[in-house]
Amino acid sequence: MENGLSARVALATCAELPDGDEDFGPLTAALAAEGIDAETVVWDDPAVDWSSFDLVLPRATWDYAERRDAFLDWAATVPRVLNPLTALDWNTDKQRYLTDLAAAGVPIVPTSFVEPGAELGSPGATFVVKPAISAGGRSSARFEVAELEAAGELIARIHAENRTAMVQPFLVDLEEKALVYLDGGFSHAVRRRVPLPEAGDSDVLYLDEDLGPAQATDAERDIAEAALGCAPTPLLYGRVDLMGDTVLELEIAEPSLYLAYGAGAANRFAKAISRCF
Repeated sequence: MENGLSARVALATCAELPDGDEDFGPLTAALAAEGIDAETVVWDDPAVDWSSFDLVLPRATWDYAERRDAFLDWAATVPRVLNPLTALDWNTDKQRYLTDLAAAGVPIVPTSFVEPGAELGSPGATFVVKPAISAGGRSSARFEVAELEAAGELIARIHAENRTAMVQPFLVDLEEKALVYLDGGFSHAVRRRVPLPEAGDSDVLYLDEDLGPAQATDAERDIAEAALGCAPTPLLYGRVDLMGDTVLELEIAEPSLYLAYGAGAANRFAKAISRCF
C-alpha cells in the first residue's frame, strides 16, 4: 500500500459463524505476516463500513443460498470483492454453471433439473435431490427408488422457495476428492466425504465432513482446470469437487479451502492476496 499503510481485508462470513471456519485463523496469521490487516466480518451486518476495507473475500457466507439476490446485491456494493461479482453470480447457480461446463465438454456428474411446476421423473437407482441454489448441503438428501413420494415432498419445498431442484445419481462407490487452486495454480487435494441425510431434509448450516489428505492425479487436475477455465473471469481461488473422473461441484464463491491439508497453503493464499494490491 502507498504511504506505508497496510491493506485492510475483510474475510466475510455469516452470522451463524461469526469467527469463520477453520481457514480463518491460519489465513489471518499468514496475512499479518504479509503486512495485511484481516478482519472477520459478517456479510449482512448493517453496522459494517465496507468502504474501510481495500478488499473483501467471501469466505464463509454460507447462508446466502436462501437469499441469493440480497447476497449478490451486497457483493455489488463493496469497493472490491474477490472472486469478482461476475464469478459469484455465475457460480451461485448450479444449473447455470453445470450447464456451461457440460456444453464446454467438461465431464460432470449426470444431472437433471426440475424447475418449479415440473415433476420428478423416475430415477433408476439411489439418487440425490438438492436445490440448484444451495450451500452446505442444506435441503439435500438421498433417496431410494421406492422413496419417490418423499423425494417429491423435498422438491415441493424447494419449489415453494422459488428454487429449481436438481437430481443426481448417488455415487456411493466413488471417492469424492476436492482439488484446491490458489491464484490460478494447483495447491493441494483433500479426500472428502459428506454423509447426506436419508429421505429427509437438513436445516443445519452445513453438513459434517469427513476429510483427509489426498493426492491429485494428472487426469484429475486436467478436469479440474478445464472446469475452472469455464469461469467468466480470472480467479483468486477455487475448489473443484470430483467424483471419479467427473465434476460434482465447482466452488468459486465461498468455499472452504481446507488450508490445513496443504503444506504452506495459508502462506500461498496470503501471498496471492498481497499481489492484489
